[in-house]
Amino acid sequence: MSLENPTGDKVKVTLSDLFIQFLIIGAVSFGGGIIAYERILLIEKRKWLSADEFMGYLAISQTMPGLNSVNLAVLAGDHLRGIWGAVIAALGLILPGSLFVLIIGIAYTNNNNHPLANLLLTGIAAGACGLLAAITYRIGDEHWKHLKSVIIIACTFGLMSIAKLSLPLVLLIMAPISIYLYRPKLQP
Repeated sequence: MSLENPTGDKVKVTLSDLFIQFLIIGAVSFGGGIIAYERILLIEKRKWLSADEFMGYLAISQTMPGLNSVNLAVLAGDHLRGIWGAVIAALGLILPGSLFVLIIGIAYTNNNNHPLANLLLTGIAAGACGLLAAITYRIGDEHWKHLKSVIIIACTFGLMSIAKLSLPLVLLIMAPISIYLYRPKLQP
């Protein structure tokens, strides 16, 4: 299938290329960092999607059940190559992680009392947190320049992390405030 990338050039996306690219993402990323790698692949490296298309698909993926990164792979794969693109992108993305978790699970079950096991898991968790922070910063690149966006982010962080409120309650508090602050301005 040929698509026009954001620069207007025709792009030929093969199923094998789609699988390999998402397989690489699945193999080199942990935790929330997957979205960052998907953004780099789809927008910057391959130019298969525009930034607006990516953000639209990311927003849709967050409303669907399941992992956002897998949902995003399905949506992007469907956009690029239809149903087979969706299946191939999802399989490529989840295959390395599934194998990794299976192997680590077997190893941990057999060695769960070893002190190195908990140190390794702590290191993996720290890496995942760092990648999640990086993608949050990268996706919100323009919002970090606006004071009201930073205040909304800080308040949301405070309500979730410091006040320990549940996500639905934080959404009930912050969504109306955010919508009000970013409401369209009526032209006279």
